[in-house]
Amino acid sequence: MSRNTSKHRIAINGYGRIGQSVLRALYTSPQHHSDLQVVAINELSDIDTLTYLTRYDTTHGRFPVAVQNDGSHMLVNGDRIRTLNEELPEHLPWKELDIDLVLECTGTYTDRATAERHLASGARRLLFSQPADADIDATIVHGFNSGQLQPQHQIVSSASCTTNCIVPVLDLLDRRFGIENGVSTTIHSAMNDQPVIDSYHHTDLRLTRSALQSMVPVETGLSQGIGKMMPHLRGRIECLHLRVPTINVSLMDLALNLRKPTDPQSVNAIFRQAAEGPLQGLLGYTEEPHASIDFNTDPRSAIVDGTQTRVSAGKLIKLMVWFDNEWSYANRMLDVAQAWLELGGTDSPPEES
Repeated sequence: MSRNTSKHRIAINGYGRIGQSVLRALYTSPQHHSDLQVVAINELSDIDTLTYLTRYDTTHGRFPVAVQNDGSHMLVNGDRIRTLNEELPEHLPWKELDIDLVLECTGTYTDRATAERHLASGARRLLFSQPADADIDATIVHGFNSGQLQPQHQIVSSASCTTNCIVPVLDLLDRRFGIENGVSTTIHSAMNDQPVIDSYHHTDLRLTRSALQSMVPVETGLSQGIGKMMPHLRGRIECLHLRVPTINVSLMDLALNLRKPTDPQSVNAIFRQAAEGPLQGLLGYTEEPHASIDFNTDPRSAIVDGTQTRVSAGKLIKLMVWFDNEWSYANRMLDVAQAWLELGGTDSPPEES
């Protein structure tokens, strides 16, 4: 099999909201598209449906490049992407396709043992699109702990969209003022684990209620994600999660007790400077009068709304931070994938002359 030596070969396993966003983000990002090539998509749906869902998307609009299929491959801007319909990882032809990295986007498992079944099928690495079990090689929030990636790693997680949003914000505040404790509430758009109308849909009875008609509290593991990234804050940040009847873009409502006193202007200055400097492209800052739709298809992990920053008695602060829960996370997956693959290792094949 001939190999394009200029690009790393990627497979997407699971072509739902994140899998589709990853493909779209790849083709609209010159940086990623020059280094990464999707050569396969594994999804149980038929190829005509996959093609249609790639062309048209209610949330992010029409795909900006031509998408067709020839019955076995999707043709995206002339690139051939093989489509597969395998339920079991051991049946996937990753060795035949010379896959450098599987982007695991099904959201159905988090364990190392299942991930290793992809490796046994010939993939060199696997990146989870959600938090995974403790025995994987690393959990990475791009721009925060990317330096922990190692060439020998084979199974890594990109954490969650909420962890990618909140951790850079917490880190900036903690380094400047010190964080005693706090509470976050994620105000999150509806997801596909909710029904359109009431029906048995989930063991969590709140998730049997209509996503269109109600705000629905659900469980969240964000506090564990924060503790994993910032161990000194473990047990000191509690987290709530509320689903609301919008289809995309979410908001982090964050209240923190700080060790050192401050004021709204000083807090906002930290985020403005980081957004213009070391975290440019990952963190945003705004003082415009926004609504959530303004951040649809925004690739940044977090956008601090400076108009909503409040400080009570010097040490209790309140922040509101916007994030596109689909698009920003898809971009972070690609960032982690690219940074990881650039390290080499895991018996990368020699380049062909």
